[in-house]
Amino acid sequence: MSTSSPPPPERPRSKPWERAIVHVDMDAFYASVEQRDRPALAGKPVIVGGDSRRGVVSTASYEARRFGVKSAMATTVAKRLCPHAVFVPPRMSRYVEVSKQVMAILGRFSPTVEPLSLDEAFLDVTGTDALFGSPVELCWRIQRAIKDEVHLSCSVGAAANKFVAKVASDMKKPHGIVIVSPGEEQAFLAPLPIERLWGVGPKTGERLRALGFATIADLAAADVLALQRRLGGLGAHLHALAHGRDDRPVDDDNERKSLGAERTLEHDIRGAGLVRRQLIPLVDEVSSGLRRAGMRAGGVRLKLKYADFHRTSREHALAEPAQDSASLLATLDQLLPRVDLERPIRLVGLAATHLQPADAPRQASLFAAPQTSRSESLGRALDAIHAKHGKGAITRGEVRDGDRLDRGNEHRAPGLFDDDDDDDR
Repeated sequence: MSTSSPPPPERPRSKPWERAIVHVDMDAFYASVEQRDRPALAGKPVIVGGDSRRGVVSTASYEARRFGVKSAMATTVAKRLCPHAVFVPPRMSRYVEVSKQVMAILGRFSPTVEPLSLDEAFLDVTGTDALFGSPVELCWRIQRAIKDEVHLSCSVGAAANKFVAKVASDMKKPHGIVIVSPGEEQAFLAPLPIERLWGVGPKTGERLRALGFATIADLAAADVLALQRRLGGLGAHLHALAHGRDDRPVDDDNERKSLGAERTLEHDIRGAGLVRRQLIPLVDEVSSGLRRAGMRAGGVRLKLKYADFHRTSREHALAEPAQDSASLLATLDQLLPRVDLERPIRLVGLAATHLQPADAPRQASLFAAPQTSRSESLGRALDAIHAKHGKGAITRGEVRDGDRLDRGNEHRAPGLFDDDDDDDR
């Protein structure tokens, strides 16, 4: 039984909660899991991520953040800012395991839970007052349950819609609770910078500031038609958010949409041959992941990041849904000619998209099906060999020792890499 103090008193509300949405965001999730699992790391600046020259920070503990270390920061910069930090390689399987525990707890408070990633989710808690009390008490209950059962900290926001709830959860990190009562949305958002709006990343933010919009209040006061003339459909969207309007429902369809892997390379590469050889291990990794998940892919997405940090991606559909390496590689070979491979490349990535259950009915193919079936059987045999003897027990002849495969900094997050995460949120 928890011995924590009761929830903070709730301010009187001017309007009833016709709709109540909660956003739960774990605090420095990866780093917190490492500190919890390894007590010797408690209170120390911990950085989860690659320790190589091309390494990238996945997550930094709050002790490291005090020195300016941030997610997605280059390891070399993080080391300069916090030279005494402890670097820990990511353990994605462990984070997935803990995430499932957190999501199971959230499922006790609402039948409608929408995970956004391993460490955050929306809950529609409309009409749960009789079970869990007011929104303030509900948020407190969620926070305490996660702390008591998983021994991790989270921040929680509640509002009448998803956008405001998500902004609220970020306002008092770590271990904060922020409630925005109905009718208070616009006043709550007004003083915040325009970058807080969904759809406003660095590029759009620069454009809006050049137009004279620095805060959300500035955008809310603008004429919506003028915004549409300057920004197109994005103008009306941002104007609605600036007024605290967001009608999107919490989507509890937890079907995985993609499964991917990517690698930041230790040294830039260029040329179709070198790029393809760096992608082959990712093809095998994704193919193996599909088999473990019991899924087949309907498409393949290629992702590249160039030396100047510009990103590009291309996607192509498979002839028929598949989970074998040969099918994924054949589709990848159709994508490679569609991107510039002569510019220096620092990151390669591959994702299987449009996933469907492996046992879903498929249209019969006179020619492709037997070949695909043989390739899938081979893939399962390789999985068994790797499980028994390790991933290095057997490798493709296409990846020769003389090619010096660049292992770089690997990022394994099933289905979670965003082609636009450096641009607009």
